[in-house]
Amino acid sequence: MLEEQLTMARARVDKLHEIEKENLQLKSKLHDVELDRDTDKKRIEELLEENMVLEIAQKQSMNESAHLGWELEQLSKSTDLADTRKSFVFELNECASSRILKLEKDNQSLQNTIQELRDASLTSRESSLKFVELEKENQQLSKKIEKLQNQIEKEKQSNQDLETLSEELIKEKEQLQVVMETLKADKDRQVQTSQI
Repeated sequence: MLEEQLTMARARVDKLHEIEKENLQLKSKLHDVELDRDTDKKRIEELLEENMVLEIAQKQSMNESAHLGWELEQLSKSTDLADTRKSFVFELNECASSRILKLEKDNQSLQNTIQELRDASLTSRESSLKFVELEKENQQLSKKIEKLQNQIEKEKQSNQDLETLSEELIKEKEQLQVVMETLKADKDRQVQTSQI
């Protein structure tokens, strides 16, 4: 009976060590998730700042393009188009085309940045959900560990009580054996005396 209880106590201790190991692994995963979340947050802030810069550049390019278009329109209305003005118009046209291409490129870059922001935001939400899930699992494991520790303490106390009781019974048995041997010796002496 005592050996069986000791075996059960050892099994619980082994189980506690296993759960503590799992708890440490979960804490490590939790730390990694926190690092990923901080990295995602920093990346989102960088992308938002870059997005703002691109929006400002886009507005400037659109304003410059509109101004060049107005200048081209004014020149086209002029009745006196000398060679110099024709050359100037050609240069303005080339400049406007270049600005338009740059504007289209900036616009595409802005669209890509917006998509990256959306993807990063989604990743951040997934990381947050995983973080909450890991925290919940960690709390559950902590409760299990605490419960097992309490059970083990009770088992230890019970085992100590059993060991104390066992020692007392052994002492009583030894005392009874001494008494029995004494009684037997007295009886043997009485028999020998009666025979004489």
